Amino acid sequence: MFAWVGELSRQEKKTLIAAYGGWSVDAFDFMIYTFVIPTLMAAWGMSKGQAGMIATSALLMSALGGWIAGALSDRFGRVRMLQITIAWFACFTFLCGFTQSFEQLLVVRSLQGLGFGGEWAVGSVMIGEIIRAEHRGKAVGTVQSGWAIGWGAAAAMFAVFFTLLPDDLAWRALFWIGLAPALLVLYIRRHVKDPEVFTATRARTATQRAHFLEIFSPGLLRITLLTSLMATGMQGGYYAVTIWLPTYLKTVRGLSVIGTGGYLAVIISGAFAGYLTAAWLSDRIGRRKTFFLFAVCSALTAVIYTLLPISDAQMLVLGFPLGFFVSGNFSGIGAYFTELFPSRVRGSGQGFAYNFGRGIGALFSALVGYLSATMPLGTAIGLFAGSAFVVVILAVSLLPETRGKQLAVYD
Repeated sequence: MFAWVGELSRQEKKTLIAAYGGWSVDAFDFMIYTFVIPTLMAAWGMSKGQAGMIATSALLMSALGGWIAGALSDRFGRVRMLQITIAWFACFTFLCGFTQSFEQLLVVRSLQGLGFGGEWAVGSVMIGEIIRAEHRGKAVGTVQSGWAIGWGAAAAMFAVFFTLLPDDLAWRALFWIGLAPALLVLYIRRHVKDPEVFTATRARTATQRAHFLEIFSPGLLRITLLTSLMATGMQGGYYAVTIWLPTYLKTVRGLSVIGTGGYLAVIISGAFAGYLTAAWLSDRIGRRKTFFLFAVCSALTAVIYTLLPISDAQMLVLGFPLGFFVSGNFSGIGAYFTELFPSRVRGSGQGFAYNFGRGIGALFSALVGYLSATMPLGTAIGLFAGSAFVVVILAVSLLPETRGKQLAVYD
């Protein structure tokens, strides 16, 4: 499964490392909040609806940040914007640890979202452009697996800090260590260059730069709408499950901090395996077949996990396929969007579609929080997650297959 890594050039490997690291620390800084929701609800008297609003606000701002960063990367370069977005979200994650109220955290977390959304938009385009066609799906999918690494690191730090420190200090310390990922900027600055297809395209179109609104032109509008719909389903299903899962395990299933960490460890292990497996499959059987398979299985496992009366032991076992399929959905999306949008507006198109989906999908987390006041939390999670993955299936059925597509310098 990993023999292809040895075939990469030195520059391809350095870019892979940079993109992998960027997405891992992105996940770490974002997922920290999901672990401290119960603590903040108790400390500040926040409702579930308010907790969901903070998550949704950050994701909505990430949609704007992704589009802006993607468009700017088309004009000023992938590497430069990647450095800026990583430094941005690391700094604002750190500042979250100093907030004193729901309102303050809402503002700071929203600003953090700008960099969070921008990092994926720039990093995925960069790795998609620099890796050759036969390995693009595996490479971009492997980068997506970095999310499980960052998520796992956040879960580990959650268990350590809340075991060794009082709760009112532990949640702040989790945010403070979110500043560490800014060090990745130094590696990127020294070792990573813009992809050749990007620099060649920019040189050929120096006097007639494409406008970022071209993704809404008649020739690209259908692709923009369908990729946005596809991303909406993926993001909505994913966030409906993952944002509320720690709270569900602790408040509904009655698990301790260590117990919650154990269940999440199984889910995160499944996520890591799912990312890598889907990455390999997207180059092996094609993008569309892989998306269909993982979306169908995601809907089934999410519904079973949250809606059926299963025991704690059964839930522990089912956690692996839940993480495997729900996370594996994302492996092929970066390569797929890179291949669907033309070089001159690739950053704009990919950044908008993925992060529009993130912004609309983010509403699912808030709705789950508010609806849990009138129905069981597990029911709200299962209904929204299952519906979201049906949207993915619909969108993919209307999009073309792109496996093996060569990226043109100017198209």
